[in-house]
Amino acid sequence: MKVTIYEQAEALPTLPEGNFFHSRELMEICEQTPRHKPYMAVATDDDGQVVAHLLAIMRVRGSWMPPYLYTQVRIYGDNNCKAELFGNMIEALTERLSNKTLYIEISHLSEKMFGYRQLRHCGFFPVRWMNIHNSLHSRTPEERISPRLMRQIEHAKERGVVAKEVETVDEFNEFSRLLHHHNWLKPRRYIPHDALFKGMMACKRCKILTTWFRDHLIGATVYVYSGKDAYLWYSASRRKSFAPLHPHAVTIWETIKDVHTNGYEHIRFMDVGLPFRKNPYRDFILRFGGKEITTYRWFRISIKWINKLASWLWRE
Repeated sequence: MKVTIYEQAEALPTLPEGNFFHSRELMEICEQTPRHKPYMAVATDDDGQVVAHLLAIMRVRGSWMPPYLYTQVRIYGDNNCKAELFGNMIEALTERLSNKTLYIEISHLSEKMFGYRQLRHCGFFPVRWMNIHNSLHSRTPEERISPRLMRQIEHAKERGVVAKEVETVDEFNEFSRLLHHHNWLKPRRYIPHDALFKGMMACKRCKILTTWFRDHLIGATVYVYSGKDAYLWYSASRRKSFAPLHPHAVTIWETIKDVHTNGYEHIRFMDVGLPFRKNPYRDFILRFGGKEITTYRWFRISIKWINKLASWLWRE
């Protein structure tokens, strides 16, 4: 088995279709996005046939306190490959990128214990995390949502709150301002360059839904399609200035309804957070009738002594 790392999509061999987060399509979009650098690990057999592939995205990030720039690598999921192949590709990516990035983060693996031994071997440590998904194929969204939340949403819509997909440049710019304003005090929340969203919208892989009250944008979500599922990647709202209209609830609800109408089986919330006993965002999302699952998110810090310390702090 041979693993090759590609830095340009045009050099890739023919890849099997599958998870969008590991596709040639996303790699091409990232190449055109400022502060993004994609790396595709491709595993081939003795005959040169592709048997698995994995996309890692290096992103340039900044910090205000202290002020500095650093790079982070993100890998979303395992692309439904076998644990041994996954481990081989992770090892190759780690060897290539460990000296170029501050840390590597792997999330949304198919099973909680998937690749545990292989990731430990590569120096990663696990942090307990929370995932939530809503099943849309067995029961309708109306059958799952809490009655109180449904009444709040209906009241807001009666007062004139409407939802629509972003269609114009001005609407996109309004969305971008809201997304950055909503997340600017959240240190872990990385907001990519607008080019990433525009690229995914152009290839029909992403939708941006906005909610408006009169001429005011009060909420927005970004969700990505992959296979039979939709992934809610980002959400933002003006919860304080328009609190009586419940903008976050209306926006999430209209997103779930849109995903259900288009025939997708699940909507997965991509960043619910750590499994604290008190987690307001988790509790809010669960009011829509979702299912929570405890999983692992894996990290590897390139500074060895810090990685060892973090491994000890998050030991099981």
